Amino acid sequence: MLILASASQSRKNLLVNSGIDFFQFQSSFNEKTIKNDCIQDLSLELASAKANSILNKILEIDLKTSSFKILGCDSIFEFKGKAYGKPVDKNQAYQRWVEMSSNHGFLHTGHCLLFCDLKENEKTILIRKEVKKVISTKIFFSKLNDEEIKEYINSLEPLNCAGGFALEGIGGKYINKIEGCVSNVMGLSLPWLREEL
Repeated sequence: MLILASASQSRKNLLVNSGIDFFQFQSSFNEKTIKNDCIQDLSLELASAKANSILNKILEIDLKTSSFKILGCDSIFEFKGKAYGKPVDKNQAYQRWVEMSSNHGFLHTGHCLLFCDLKENEKTILIRKEVKKVISTKIFFSKLNDEEIKEYINSLEPLNCAGGFALEGIGGKYINKIEGCVSNVMGLSLPWLREEL
């Protein structure tokens, strides 16, 4: 059994569409408590913290299994060496897209997979194994005019996505090409997960 430690709709859709059975739990972890200047390391630390943060929640439910896996993920967009999370407002999203137009950046997703056993009599969880990896994908953006940028920002989609764009949404038409894992850009590398499972 796989448990996704994320409220992300795009990660949920990836797992549903690929036929992987899972339960979804929202991580209650406060991301602001982790600081790291290395963007890739930061994404990995956040993914691990999210996976570990739901251990207590799992003890509160009846899983009907003694063996399960927890998946935590965190995506950060890197542009010119800077970390871009979700834009704080429309103005910031607009400024970013002015810069990203006709340029490229990297979407780094930290993945953490915990292989767990539940000891029912003790009500404790034993982590047998932890597998962690950062998958990075290079994204090339189209050249956009000012009207296109404003129209996209007004759709509000950029405000809900790491980096301010969604490959699987309206933003997909503004991405020229990508180098690397496609599903990683949507928040989770399915090829990596398949291999680890």
